Amino acid sequence: MEFKTYHTYIVTNKNHTVLYTGVTSDLRKRILEHRYKMYPHSFTARYNADQLVYYEAFFDIGEAIAREKQIKAGSRQKKNDLINSFNPEWRDLFEDLD
Repeated sequence: MEFKTYHTYIVTNKNHTVLYTGVTSDLRKRILEHRYKMYPHSFTARYNADQLVYYEAFFDIGEAIAREKQIKAGSRQKKNDLINSFNPEWRDLFEDLD
């Protein structure tokens, strides 16, 4: 039996001036959609937010959505602290995905 995995994630732009928090069932595909601006009028397309700097995995979509809402409700400083604890160099983690 295979379990479906859901991810809550944060992307930023090259200067780290904007953060976008999202949830998806296919993280690799979703980041590619951000990179190729599949939705040209979206927030991430307008602000070039396509670098994956944080993610968490869940087996339950409800938990992933709840975590997304929790992160979105937090201050910019809380998001920065979360990213710094997981990825202190703010490296683009896309290439690390399997």
